[in-house]
Amino acid sequence: MSLDELRKRIDQLDHKLLALLNERARVVVEIGKLKSKGDKPIYAPDREKEILEKISKANEGPLPDKCLMAIWRELMSGSFVLEKPLRIGYLGPKGSFSHTAAMLKFGQSVEYEPLADITSIFEEVSRGHCDLGLAPVENTMGGGVIETLDALIDSDVKICAELLMAIHHSLLANCPLEDIEKIYSKPEVFAQCRKWLSAAFKGAQTIAVASTAKAAQTAASETGAAAIGSTIAADLYGLKVICENIEDTSNNITRFLVIGREDAKPTGEDKTAVLFSTAHKAGALVDVLDVFKRYDINLTNIESRPSKKREWEYYFFVDFLGHRTGRQVQEGLEEARKHCLQLSVLGSFPRATELL
Repeated sequence: MSLDELRKRIDQLDHKLLALLNERARVVVEIGKLKSKGDKPIYAPDREKEILEKISKANEGPLPDKCLMAIWRELMSGSFVLEKPLRIGYLGPKGSFSHTAAMLKFGQSVEYEPLADITSIFEEVSRGHCDLGLAPVENTMGGGVIETLDALIDSDVKICAELLMAIHHSLLANCPLEDIEKIYSKPEVFAQCRKWLSAAFKGAQTIAVASTAKAAQTAASETGAAAIGSTIAADLYGLKVICENIEDTSNNITRFLVIGREDAKPTGEDKTAVLFSTAHKAGALVDVLDVFKRYDINLTNIESRPSKKREWEYYFFVDFLGHRTGRQVQEGLEEARKHCLQLSVLGSFPRATELL
C-alpha cells in the first residue's frame, strides 16, 4: 500500500475508534446515574486496577503496555467528568512533584486544587471540599514524610490507593552557578541531594519551604536565588535549568498516598495501613510485631512518630500485604489490639507495583 492509502486506512480506524469511545462514554453516563442513586463513590481503585490489568493481559502489541495504560487513564479521567467531576487536592503550587503525580494518576479531565501544605490536603478531603487528596508519604532516600504521618494521626480520612513515581531533581535559577547565594526547596529534597550540595556549594544558604513549586516561585522573584525542583516547575515559573539529575542516587522513588472518605475493595493484591500506639514498657512493640509474625502478616513498612499527648509514647505506622476484610488479617488485628493502647485501620488499597 502507498503512503496515502495507509493514511486513509488510519483515518478510517480513527473514525471507528471515535465511535467506540463515545459508545463507551454513553455507558459511563448510565453507570454514573446508578452510582448517584446508590450513593457510591465515583473513584473505585479496585475497579481501576481490574481494568488496567485486563488491558495489559489482552495487549498483543505492537503498542507497549505503558502507552495503553496512559490512554486508559485518560479515558477513565474523562469518565469521571461524565459521572461527576472529581476535585483532587495536592501539595501546590502547580509544578510540584505532587502535581505531576496527581496528573499521571488521574489525567487531564478532573479538577485539581493546589493547597499550601499537606495538612490542608487532609482537611479539605475530610470536610468534603475535595473528593480525593494526594500526599507524599515515603521516599527511597529520605524515608518517611513527617507532615503526612502526622496528618494521618489527626485525620479521619482513609487511604484508598498508592502510587510510585521516579523523582529527578534539578537546580533551577536565573543566574550563573557561582552567583547563587541561597537555595529553596523542601527539607526532604535537600536530604535527597545532600552529597551534590556539599560538593557543589560551600557558602550557599539552604532555605526550607513547603513544596518544590513554591521554591521555584520564590527563586524566580529573588536575585541570587535558586530552587531545587522539577524541569516542569522551571518552565512554569520562568527559570533556567542549571543542573539536572542532582539527586544522590538514580533510584529515587517517592510513594504517594491517595486519600478519600472510603478505602478500596479487595483486588487480590492489596496492602493495609494501620496506626497503633503502645504502652511505655519494655517489649511492648515486640509483642505487637510478634502477633503479625504469628499470623503470617508480611510487613512492608514501619515508621514511628512521637505522641503529642503523652511523653515517651509513640505512634507506629505499619503497612502490610493483605486486605482488612481478609479473615487472617482480621484475626491478627484483633489479637494485636490486646497489646495496644490504640489501633486504627487507615485503609486497604491496591498495591502499586509499577512506576507511573
